[in-house]
Amino acid sequence: MFQRKLKAGYFALEWLNIYATAYYGNYIFFLMRVEHGFSNRENLAMAALGASVYAVASWLAGKFAQRRGYFVALRIGFSSMAVILAAGLLANTPLAHYAVILCWNIAMCFTWPVLEALVSEGEDRKGLAAMIGIYNVVWASGAAVAYFSGGALLETLGHKSLFWLPAALHAAQLAIALGLQSMAEHGASTVLRSDGAVPGAGGTAYPSTPIDPHDIHVPLERKKAFLRLAWIANPFAYIAMNTVIPLIPDVAARLHLTTTLAGFVCSVWMFARLIAFFCLWRWPGWHYRFGWLVGAFVAMIGCFAALLLVENLAVVVIAQFIFGLAVGLIYYSSLFYAMDVGETKGEHGGAHEALIGVGLFAGPAIGTAALYAFPAIPRAGILTVGVVLSVGLLIVLRTGRGSGQPLARKSLS
Repeated sequence: MFQRKLKAGYFALEWLNIYATAYYGNYIFFLMRVEHGFSNRENLAMAALGASVYAVASWLAGKFAQRRGYFVALRIGFSSMAVILAAGLLANTPLAHYAVILCWNIAMCFTWPVLEALVSEGEDRKGLAAMIGIYNVVWASGAAVAYFSGGALLETLGHKSLFWLPAALHAAQLAIALGLQSMAEHGASTVLRSDGAVPGAGGTAYPSTPIDPHDIHVPLERKKAFLRLAWIANPFAYIAMNTVIPLIPDVAARLHLTTTLAGFVCSVWMFARLIAFFCLWRWPGWHYRFGWLVGAFVAMIGCFAALLLVENLAVVVIAQFIFGLAVGLIYYSSLFYAMDVGETKGEHGGAHEALIGVGLFAGPAIGTAALYAFPAIPRAGILTVGVVLSVGLLIVLRTGRGSGQPLARKSLS
């Protein structure tokens, strides 16, 4: 029961974190378009800037948390994000907003790797699968709700709410984290290790994840082969996602949507990702299946193009739904395989987030470069990113064939 309370607290921190970060991180592009006249090119450039530091800082923050303690990292992250966004209330130039988003991304790196590690520590294989499943459902639900409600909040509360609302949530997270640390350190059945891990967290009281009997006998080298494949695929998924998000204001303008309606309509893919996470959590048949990973990659490429290039609301909604299912499977693969293979959860969480950062940077950076190189072609950025995603698919296929591991499911029977 004690461990259940602790992990429930970690999931509460996770939900608040994704809501706060998604509200600011997604809707800042609407603010920059309206108040500072940013085009697709400038919004993509801003997204690339923030992600450029996230890739490096996540890896370093994961190592820091493993070495100095998880709660130390959380205190740094939550307090810094609150202060930075509070300072953002004073930002009134593009340069000031660039500084805020840059510093905020660095601070955020002290949260996600740690939350991933805290929910994973001390679990046996079945418990780990359950924790990763719940973790994914929690953050995906927060992201979807944040985008769905964000447009209405922005129009009702004003653009300053992009700063004070997330800052208040981060301050609340800091208070919760301090309480959880006290519980972990003084609880009768838990002793916090020097590396910040929480031992004895196995035997989770949460709904268990069904384990495919085949998975029990998966050789370590085969696990590592799938981890490599997922870690290749996941940055490309984030290339797609972080190209879509800065361009949503443009999609909304083309479809004649208000900010509120854009939040409703353009959150479809996030709810689809949530559905994917829930299904993948409850059904283990996708574990270590190469065809599922490749199929998701192909669907992601096609729907990325349809979502950003087709000017028909019905097509955009359908493309979003399939896109969300596809990126959900790719992301879930990366995190599940990372935690299934690794023992140092903090470092593996940091590596997982660092690879996300690579994709977060590469998509907007490629799109920005293409728009600068071909200013007469408004959709040059979208087309170029589409080509890069296709190259990523070829890399995954080639890596799968050259891994030396039997990737077909029948090899386990």
